[in-house]
Formats: sequence, C-alpha cells, structure tokens
Amino acid sequence: MTTIGIDNGTSGTIGIISPDGSIFETTPTKEHLHYTKKGGFIKRVDFIKLDSILLPHSNRSKAYIERPYTGTFVNTAVLAGRAYEATLTALESLGIPYETIDSKTWQKALLPGVKGSANLKKASKLKGIELYPMHAKAINQHGDADGLLIAHYYRYR
Repeated sequence: MTTIGIDNGTSGTIGIISPDGSIFETTPTKEHLHYTKKGGFIKRVDFIKLDSILLPHSNRSKAYIERPYTGTFVNTAVLAGRAYEATLTALESLGIPYETIDSKTWQKALLPGVKGSANLKKASKLKGIELYPMHAKAINQHGDADGLLIAHYYRYR
C-alpha cells in the first residue's frame, strides 16, 4: 500500500511513502495571467505534471490532502480552493481514493506542543529531515516537510 500526503496549495508539497521508499516533491505549478488584475500573474497547479507524479502510485494507494484555507483573506481562499480542486481532479482521474484532513491532526502527533506558523514550519523541516534524511536537501530548499509528514502520519498511525 502506498500513502500519499498532500499539503494543499501552490506552495505545498507532496510526500509519497511506498514499500519501495519515499518521494518528496513540491507541488508542480505554472504561472497564469491573472484573471482580474491587468498585467498580474497567479500560480496554478500544473495538472499534467501533478498527474505524472501521481500516476506511478495510482495502484493500491490512498491520499490524504489538507483542507484548503477558508479564512477571511478572500484572494488566498480562492487560490487555495482552486489548488484543492485541481488536486482532487488529478486524484479522481487516476482513481486514487483520498481523504480531506485537518492539519492539526498530524501536527499534534508529530510536532507536539508547537504553536504558530513560523514555529510549525521550522519544526516540520527539522522533523522531516530527522525521519527522511535522504530528502534533506529538498526539504531545506522548500522550508518544510508537510506533505511527507502527512504521508508518514497516516501510514504509521
């Protein structure tokens, strides 16, 4: 069985843990002309690249994806919702079952007592490197290991 952890969003990550090992990837994105701001750009999930990352793991797998941000920052919430929808479409097109999860569930277990966004990011990075030192370079470049830690939590809970 393969476990896929997805930190939702265009700045998120994907962790995949299978009997053959682990993979840590940043969510593939592409720039797109902003649809409301003249001359502006937004980042979108690159569905084709995401599909190619997930395809080799589509048999006997389950994905866990963090729910999108739904707070008071409207633009952030819209972009998070768009990323979530694109990711669900990729999972569904490949027949990968998934569950939407709350970040606090895995954070409470793997990063106990850590509070605040900056502290959680740092703790995630350190825990990811501790558990998966083979991905230290990529984790350091990204700044956290959320996708991999999501996969780890749901695989070994």
